[in-house]
Amino acid sequence: MHKRIEIIDYHPRYTEQTISMWRSSKERALGIPEAHDFEAHRYYLNRILTATNRIYLALERRSERVLGLIAFDENVITQLYVDCEYQHQGIGSALVELAKETTSDNLQLYTFEMNEVARRFWRKHGFVEKQIGQHDNEEGLVDVLCEWIRGDDFPTLQYAAM
Repeated sequence: MHKRIEIIDYHPRYTEQTISMWRSSKERALGIPEAHDFEAHRYYLNRILTATNRIYLALERRSERVLGLIAFDENVITQLYVDCEYQHQGIGSALVELAKETTSDNLQLYTFEMNEVARRFWRKHGFVEKQIGQHDNEEGLVDVLCEWIRGDDFPTLQYAAM
């Protein structure tokens, strides 16, 4: 990753930037508008997500512009978003490596089946697609359960009933 970017613990002073980046990245990836308004997103980030996850931001050092976000608990990555203008520059990779280093065991996540860019990204980082089906997501989209297991060389893919 470039020297002008640093990864920090999330702080509420970055709320507006974080949410704007998150919403833009998600809308671009899925091609659908965000379901929640900005205030609901603010509440979720600062009250729900911070209470249950470790959250890190990738910032541009000089401007303190939020370029990326990762949120995860002990075994699940719940969010990963990178500013649309800064994708494919190692920011997402650095955030995922931080999650791998910080957790003590395996990691899981859900990504949407239709988001082939994200699916390639996760496979590149050693995540194996374990199950495709309808998980409980607000978007109502088919998703893919991905898992990273330390030392697991024999992945399986199962299709869930929809």
